[in-house]
Amino acid sequence: MEAGSPDDIELLEAWRGGDAAAGNTLFGRHFSAVNRFFRSKVEGGVEDLVQATFMACVEGRDRFEGRSSFRAYLFGIARHQLLAWYKGRRREVDPERESAADLGVSPSEAVVQREESRLLLRALRSLPLDQQITVELFYWEGLTGNELAQALGVSPHTVRSRLNRARTALREAIERLATDPAAARSTLDDLDGWALRLRVQIG
Repeated sequence: MEAGSPDDIELLEAWRGGDAAAGNTLFGRHFSAVNRFFRSKVEGGVEDLVQATFMACVEGRDRFEGRSSFRAYLFGIARHQLLAWYKGRRREVDPERESAADLGVSPSEAVVQREESRLLLRALRSLPLDQQITVELFYWEGLTGNELAQALGVSPHTVRSRLNRARTALREAIERLATDPAAARSTLDDLDGWALRLRVQIG
């Protein structure tokens, strides 16, 4: 965001007042993050899910009360859209127990070039969906504890323990899924760095 530009809350207030350009600016500011959210979890239909998320934001914009950031609110909507997408494909999904891998979803790894990144992506997709979401929003989008709590619909205390469990589970998954011990060591030794590199590759 450029210095002097309106922040998300100012844009949202202007949008509530009928300023369509403010709404377009708000969408443009967060489009890449929402697109990335879905690209790591579904095989196809990312564009439709992104559109559905922003449409739900349009329809429910007056329900945002400003208790946390607009980003947290938006990712909370994206999570609901993701679970509805899974339900439409198969059945009700338990995001605390079932992973994208469990649900038979294998998004393309074509954009991922290094073995460490491929390993990390497979490990993320092996986590229960809410753990995957928690870790990605923490590493990729830099959400705070309160923001994660709002996005996931849990208390700040719960989200702290969930994040700790998710990070531990991610490390265990990397060790379990690795076929190259050197890649596993490299990934674990610089997990923050590889997470940021994967963010760039996912888009």
